[in-house]
Amino acid sequence: MLFTIEVNNKQIKALKGETILSALNRNGISVPTLCYMPKLSPTGACRMCVVEIEGKSDLIPSCSFPVEEWMKIRTHSPRVIKARKTLVELLLANHPDDCLYCVRNTNCELQKLASEHNVRERRFHGRKSVLKLDQSCAPIVRDPSKCVLCGRCVRVCSEIIGVSTFEFTNKGIDTAVGTTYGKPLNLSNCITCGQCILECPTGALYEKESFSLLQETLHNTEIYPVIQCSPSVSVAIAEEYGIKAGKDFQGLLFAALRKIGFRKVYDTGFGNDINALNVATELADRIRNNEKLPMFNSCCPAWVKYAEQYLPELLPQLSQQRSPQQLMGRLIKQNLFTANSISPEKIFSVSVMPCTAKKFEAQRQEMTFNSVSDVDMVLTTRELAKLFRLNGIDFTAGESELADSPFGIKSTASRLYGISGGVAESVLRSLHFQLTGIEMPQVKVPKIRGLKARKDVRIQMGDFEVGVIAVSTVIQLQQVLKEIESGKSVYHLIEVMACPGGCINGGGQPFTKDENALTARMKAIYDSDEKDSVKSAHKNPGINEAMRLIIKELEGNETHNKFVATFEKRSVLL
Repeated sequence: MLFTIEVNNKQIKALKGETILSALNRNGISVPTLCYMPKLSPTGACRMCVVEIEGKSDLIPSCSFPVEEWMKIRTHSPRVIKARKTLVELLLANHPDDCLYCVRNTNCELQKLASEHNVRERRFHGRKSVLKLDQSCAPIVRDPSKCVLCGRCVRVCSEIIGVSTFEFTNKGIDTAVGTTYGKPLNLSNCITCGQCILECPTGALYEKESFSLLQETLHNTEIYPVIQCSPSVSVAIAEEYGIKAGKDFQGLLFAALRKIGFRKVYDTGFGNDINALNVATELADRIRNNEKLPMFNSCCPAWVKYAEQYLPELLPQLSQQRSPQQLMGRLIKQNLFTANSISPEKIFSVSVMPCTAKKFEAQRQEMTFNSVSDVDMVLTTRELAKLFRLNGIDFTAGESELADSPFGIKSTASRLYGISGGVAESVLRSLHFQLTGIEMPQVKVPKIRGLKARKDVRIQMGDFEVGVIAVSTVIQLQQVLKEIESGKSVYHLIEVMACPGGCINGGGQPFTKDENALTARMKAIYDSDEKDSVKSAHKNPGINEAMRLIIKELEGNETHNKFVATFEKRSVLL
């Protein structure tokens, strides 16, 4: 039910039951927030969103106070501005004075609030905490001295992802955010998805970078630098330059990477095709033999790490296929050695991913071959943008270029991997051919498209009715597993993505407050699926050459599992 309230001496419409903040935002009135998370219930902890309401003696947190018809609200009165400024000053009282050196400089919510409220001097002096920088985790660095206790990392990890790595510790002025027993991240149950980085308003959490090593490598004539780029990166990186989300810059991205100095530029989409085809083959065998079902995808390293920690009994049901990143890393080094006689030790293989967990995956012990890493370095989308700026490259200028052969051909199905449900849809297109010998009549599967956290579909494939479900975040998976255990649901393939919405919302993607950005990224990928004629992995003509390389390498090699994944139970401190 709509009714009228007064805001800043003007009438606006509000909905019964919504919060003041929601009503303000819908009517284009911006109020600063720090702890507020749109998808979760409000806490009113930071008080930055306070407003003045006629008849109320105290300022009211707009994020948690329901709107009422009688209200007359002032959002930016002198009293409100003074209160917000004081809150910012208190937060800065014991905050480090190293903005110029901070990884979030110019992109920090606390810095922005200080600028907006004209904080130009230190009025309050708090006790400076000397807290140790935690660099123990492969992809994520934690700087507790910059934590403002907003609680967003705690809530996204527990209430959205379903892992609960962080928690509030101690009380009063000693309150802090930490891990279980205060241990470093590498000993915690963190699955390295990086959603905490996206939520952190300051530099308390950020991805681990290696720019110095990369710059040296690019200018070392004895090293052969190559790079692969995920399709999910090309639909998001433009946001780092203030360009509205929704446009695919893949061709320009390939050109810019060559300008930086990479000798070869590859598309991870080719690896997606190999993964989809092999997963479809593996699933078809399991369906025919009715064993190890349902099968789970293994291309999301954050989900794999969660399974190794919490669900070791399900490890035999994970697909045995390596992720596209690691498969491409192996193929690239093998091809350059075979075709160009370049020693794998001299090849420096970089990947650009939307995901921080890929950094963890690349350093796993089993992701090496003859003591040489398949992927030597992983960059996030944000890091790639920094690399372009460092090297003076405007990636939006110039002409589009194609990826290098022999891994330049890909199906449109390969691009779907970036969206929750996309892996399942890609696999289904080839699975139908595996089970029936004919193409799917309709390759698009609308029921597992979109940004819903849970999507399922049943498709008749010859003698088999194949049930598939796609979930994003492990908290959604937990409910599905309960249903399977109770006998309520039967599935053949379960796709799990750790990040909400999938890789397009990975922990390494651009920071954004635009709620429509994710939808725009998704649309750009779906649009690309409509354009080209090769829509299934098994119809990619470049696959045969890649499989020939794989077979050649495996001949006479007892360690024949270098193109399949291995998973083992992990013990973590809980």
